[in-house]
Amino acid sequence: MSALSDFSSNGIPRQGIHRILVCRPNHRLGNMLLMTPLIAELERLYKGAEIDIVAEGPLAGDVFATFFSVRNVYCLPRRGFKHPGSFLALVARIRKNRYDLVIDPCVGSGFSRTLARIFRGCYKLGFGDAEKPSRGLTHVVPATQAPRHMAQRPVALVRECDVSAPDKGAGFPPMDIRLTEEERASGKAVIRELLKDTPSTRTGLTIGIFADATGNKCYATAWWNDFLTTLQVLSPHCRFVEIVPMHGRSMLGARWPSYYSSHIRRMAAVMSAVDLVISADCGVMHLAAASQVPTLGMFCVTDEQVYGPYGTRSGSLLTRELSAEDAARSAVKAFPDLFDTPPKEPAVVRMVRQP
Repeated sequence: MSALSDFSSNGIPRQGIHRILVCRPNHRLGNMLLMTPLIAELERLYKGAEIDIVAEGPLAGDVFATFFSVRNVYCLPRRGFKHPGSFLALVARIRKNRYDLVIDPCVGSGFSRTLARIFRGCYKLGFGDAEKPSRGLTHVVPATQAPRHMAQRPVALVRECDVSAPDKGAGFPPMDIRLTEEERASGKAVIRELLKDTPSTRTGLTIGIFADATGNKCYATAWWNDFLTTLQVLSPHCRFVEIVPMHGRSMLGARWPSYYSSHIRRMAAVMSAVDLVISADCGVMHLAAASQVPTLGMFCVTDEQVYGPYGTRSGSLLTRELSAEDAARSAVKAFPDLFDTPPKEPAVVRMVRQP
């Protein structure tokens, strides 16, 4: 069928769905984290089912390491056309399985759609054009029905084709990397050690700062210095911890205690132990939100309604027309309880709350 107009009769049943495959062949950390709400929704709809994920590169294995429902995370080699042997061998291995449900959660990804067609499944689900047939899929939801935010799109997709469909209006699950209690305790220990020589007070606020991003999403070191200096003036007792990027070099002139790890779960655990993370628009911003810490994402290029940090008490600050000092004032106004300073006027921050 090319599109579904009556999901009560043409949807996918909850019973009999035991093996699920999600096709999201992408290597970026943020895109993997944006899939965690989908896995939570699949666990809710298809209780007891086992989920496999097709990704690209090694990060997905760490993202879904503690998801009890996830059995296999198949990591295709990055730029698979340069490694045709290993790429084709893994595709052939996956194709030996037969799934009850295969999902292409993307809008407009030809690679995801091709894989969804190749792999074997009773039901195959994806977004598409309601006016054109979509070969290889059994269930197609018009792309016009996809929500704007990337974390909500795949959740809406599976809800649209749920044959029961009594709760399409339910809230969307947050991003969550599902840190263990042991991981969180280790993160707290790291923060205590980093700040043990820093003057502290009972009301001191600990803020994690990630100052790196790709291309023109990255702010200059001078901008960050002005931003953090203003934060200190507005909240004299706050303390900063820099989260150092993958390249291992401070973006803030090594002015603050810093933490570096090439392991994303350790980085998430440390960020979960601070009071607030402020980050440029990047994968680490999503990692902070997925660690369940209040997160403020700084946006100067991309659409925050599509890519903003998604989770409880997350917000996006649009900085295109703001100085660093004004951005700092807006950050304080957005989290008055954390900074212990009641806002005198509304903050120009788009807060993301779970509906």
